[in-house]
Parts: sequence; structure tokens; C-alpha cells
Amino acid sequence: MTNLPPNRSFTARDFDYELAPEFIAQWPAERGTSRLLVLHRHTGAVEHRHFRDFPSLLRAGDVLVINTTKVIPARLSGTRDNGRAAEILLVHPEPDGSWLAMVHPGGKLKRGRVVRFGDDATAEIVDVLTGGLRRIRFGGRIDAKGVMERYGSTPLPPYIARAAEPADREQYQTVYAKEEGSVAAPTAGLHFTPDLLDQIRGGGVEIAELVLHVGPGTFKPVEVEDPARHTMHPEHYEVSSDTASTVNRARKEGRRIVAVGTTVARTLETAGKSGTVEAGAGWTSLFIYPPYRFRVVDALLTNFHLPRSTLLMLVAAFAGYENTMKAYRVAVEERYRFYSYGDAMAIV
Repeated sequence: MTNLPPNRSFTARDFDYELAPEFIAQWPAERGTSRLLVLHRHTGAVEHRHFRDFPSLLRAGDVLVINTTKVIPARLSGTRDNGRAAEILLVHPEPDGSWLAMVHPGGKLKRGRVVRFGDDATAEIVDVLTGGLRRIRFGGRIDAKGVMERYGSTPLPPYIARAAEPADREQYQTVYAKEEGSVAAPTAGLHFTPDLLDQIRGGGVEIAELVLHVGPGTFKPVEVEDPARHTMHPEHYEVSSDTASTVNRARKEGRRIVAVGTTVARTLETAGKSGTVEAGAGWTSLFIYPPYRFRVVDALLTNFHLPRSTLLMLVAAFAGYENTMKAYRVAVEERYRFYSYGDAMAIV
């Protein structure tokens, strides 16, 4: 398969673009009603559709791969010993029962400091790690899951300039989410409804599942000019034997693999680095940017991503740099809604 590789190397500033704050979606549209920009990767042609048209872009025999991770209420608000506010964003649990987390204010929460949640739970900073991470250990009468249920909120992205509301627990979650572990939603999947998924199956498309638990690093911009020097936070993934065989069989038969989101694309490319998708679980730090050549994915459904983000660079590697930046310019001109709660983009 062709990936239209660029003939030059890129710097992070090549992935900048201007976006007025008014285009950043603060609330979700009703599922299935968002706009859909369709980018034809081999010609650069752009179409304007609605998400309800997405099934018509699929063919009988395609394999649509979805990420069934579930967002946890990972943003915890508590108080320090001096009574001042503190916030902890859980990242993932460790085998010894501790958690990796990001904290605010970072300068105050050093090793040995304690954050209190009500009168029944605490979190102690037990280690300060690189990259702004802390290792914390919960104490008190309830465990980590209980703390999240009682004191946690949906970890909305930083560009959503409002507090999370109870409705976000459902809206910032795909309809097929089931394996808890993400601190950010695989947002391309937010557009699907059960009816649309039934329509897709009815068209002869296979739907395969995998898991990648999204970490906060997904929002971290590439701050070094040379993307090759950017460090990705590792994220845990799982590919079942059923999904691996479904994908491998389709590829052998010349059928398309359609990834729902950059998380699925990264997982498939990680598990398929040998040319064959291998079942199993592990951690991926794969950073896809031009001129990466995709081994598994043939089409990609995604949302619109932040400037200088690793997600935008993955899209540019898949669709071609010029095609991608042109499509983004068109999306701004046509007043698409951007980012997690925004509109969708299909690259076919």
C-alpha cells in the first residue's frame, strides 16, 4: 500500500496552524450528527458530509477496528495539609498498588506530602518521577476505585474551558466502552450510535475490538523542533487473538483495515510491526510522524487535532503532509468544530 511519503524532513513548527477559540467545541453534538470531512489521501480531494454518511464510505469485507477502552473519573480534587486545594490526575495503576499521577500544584506536592479527600481517603506522594509524574499511594477507608467514584470527575481535556458535569461521564465515553483505564477518550469513537454500528454490520463490515488505555501524554505538544527527539508516554494495549486473526485474514485477502482513531492506528501498527498483527498485551511508545510507512491501516477515522500534537503528525504521516494541512485549512474556513467534542474526519 502507498503512504505518499514526503520528500523532506519536518520540524514541529510545520504542524502549527491558527485556530480561533470559537472553533474549539466545548460541548458534544448529539451522537451521529457531527459533520464529517472526507479526505481522499491519494488525490487530496475533500468532501463535506455528515457522520451519518460514514457507513457509505465503507465496503463489504472491510474490517472496522474500534478501541473499547473506558474513561475513568481520574481527576481528583482534594486539599493539602494547609487547607489549600490540590488536584491529582491519575494515569495508571502500578503492580504494587500505587498509582502514577500528575499533580497540581506540582511545586508544592513533593515526596511525603499528603492530599486529603473528605474524611475517608488520602493520597500520599511517595516518589517524584521524571516528566512531571508522581507515584502516589492511597490510604484511608476506601480504595482507589472508591476514591474515584466518590471524589473523581471526568478528566476533560485542558482546552475544554469548563468544569466537568455529570453528563460528561456518559458523553465523554464511546457507546462500546467497557475496559476501564483511560484518562482521555478515544474521541473518533464518540460519534457512533448503536444504530450506526448495526447499519455498518448490516453492510457486510466486520467490527473488531482492541484496547489502548489513553494517557495524558496524548495532549502533550511536541516541544522540541525535531520530532524525532520527542518522548512519548507509554500506553498499555491489548490485542486479542480473535482481532489479530480477523485483521490478518482480511489483509491477506486484500480487504481494507479501517482504524477508528489514532489510538487504534498506533496499536495496530505496534502489534503489526513485523508485517503480521500479533495478539498480546504490552506497552507502546510508538510515535508515528512523516515519513512513517503504515503496515496495517488502510483508512482512518479521526477528529481534528491540536497544533504540534503527535496526533496531527500521525494523520499527516497517513494522508500526506500537504493533504493534511490543506484539509485543516479548509476545515477552519468551513467552520468545523475542533478537538475532542468536535467534528470528524475520514481519510480514505
